[in-house]
Amino acid sequence: MAKVYICKSFFPEVFERLKGVHEFKIWGGAEEMPVESLLREVPDIEGLIPVANRISPEIFAIAPKLRVISNMGDGCDHIDLAEATRRGIPVGHTPNVLTETTADLAFALLLAAARRIVEGQSFARDGRWKAHAHLDLPGVNVNNKTLGIVGMGHIGSHVAKRARGFNMRILYHNRNRNLNAESLLGAEYRDSLHGLLAESDFVVLTPPLTAQTRGMMGRDEFAVMKPTSILVNAARGAIVDDQALYEALKEHRILRAAIDVTSTEPLPLDSPLFTLDNIIIMPHIGSAVPEVRKGMMTMAVDQLMMGLKGERIPNCINRQVYEEK
Repeated sequence: MAKVYICKSFFPEVFERLKGVHEFKIWGGAEEMPVESLLREVPDIEGLIPVANRISPEIFAIAPKLRVISNMGDGCDHIDLAEATRRGIPVGHTPNVLTETTADLAFALLLAAARRIVEGQSFARDGRWKAHAHLDLPGVNVNNKTLGIVGMGHIGSHVAKRARGFNMRILYHNRNRNLNAESLLGAEYRDSLHGLLAESDFVVLTPPLTAQTRGMMGRDEFAVMKPTSILVNAARGAIVDDQALYEALKEHRILRAAIDVTSTEPLPLDSPLFTLDNIIIMPHIGSAVPEVRKGMMTMAVDQLMMGLKGERIPNCINRQVYEEK
């Protein structure tokens, strides 16, 4: 029996399959597991499901028996993949399970920002809704506008599918061309990020957080966007320079933004972004649908058990650990 640690008690019924097969412990706190607690738990473990916890070189250094990490989530930017790979530890993730749900939220944010849904709610509740107030919150049309998608992977492609229902022209920027998106969705490739930003009425960010995408939306990028454009970030907060976003919104160099992710989570209440009325800020709920989260944890447990048996994890993000053997 291998020793396993699970950093969040999501859907405990999913862990029943581990009973009698592996010895496992679960962090039971409502908040994110403190680093100090994780450091106490990992020295003897062989399998780990980290959820959102940062798995740093310090963690690897005191966990010499660790041989499988199975993340509950698609993005693995909180795991030091270089260190895991150096140690020959496969890291599993859970793509596809959350694709449709996250695409739903991304497009919901786009619509909410375009039609000022959040502001409208406050307008009505605060007693500002008077007769003939229908132009007090002028929105912008989504239909027939140009959507620029940065990161045409699984989630980006499904955002594009939703955009087709609004007759939107779809542009995309990617490391590599996505020929399926071009043929099936009519998406047009732009090899220049600035070129895509300059053409787009709406920009949706869905790339993974990597060394190349960290801070990719900065002052220079906001400078080339249309003053009538709307930015949606459904990927990772650190892709956007918070200060540059604040300045662009405050100075009305872009019209509005709607974000589900921030560079620091939770976003501190003293963040200047909270002082703006042309931004929607959500608490990272892209996959927050119970059946989706349960599916993510189920896949994470499945892949953990496969890895501990010495089998290849099907959704391994650092596949080179298998190629090098």
